[in-house]
Amino acid sequence: MGRPPTRPIQFKDGFYIEIRNKGSKSGGVVLRRDTESQMLRTAKDYERSKDVTVLGESKNGKWISTNLAKAK
Repeated sequence: MGRPPTRPIQFKDGFYIEIRNKGSKSGGVVLRRDTESQMLRTAKDYERSKDVTVLGESKNGKWISTNLAKAK
């Protein structure tokens, strides 16, 4: 067992959603897609059986837009 990482996570450029089991409070799985339409399609596929949270778009390690699903 090593020591935990000290650097913050660097996200690649793309659109992100978080998926977790319904009713779960623990952290879920973060998925990245290249385009907004791909991300929204993936969110729609998973929302029947999972809790889906749209995190937004990351570019150059910074969050550009959030709550994309509420804007549409």
